[in-house]
Amino acid sequence: MGKKIYKYDKVLCKHFGKRIYALRTNCNFTQEELAFRANISPIYMSAIERGITDTTISTAKRIAKALNVNIAQLFEND
Repeated sequence: MGKKIYKYDKVLCKHFGKRIYALRTNCNFTQEELAFRANISPIYMSAIERGITDTTISTAKRIAKALNVNIAQLFEND
């Protein structure tokens, strides 16, 4: 079998990153602090916020918990 190539929705990733940034700054967290609370690397947190990487549901759940919001709030419009 050939290798499957999965494409991710760049618009969704950008929106998700902007939403994480807005929620993080609203909580007065640095990227490093949010990354620590979500148990992910600061470099990965930066990539998520910049919308240059796709992430997993479990990572989104950890970010939501660290921000003390429901996971659905990570996808809401501003």
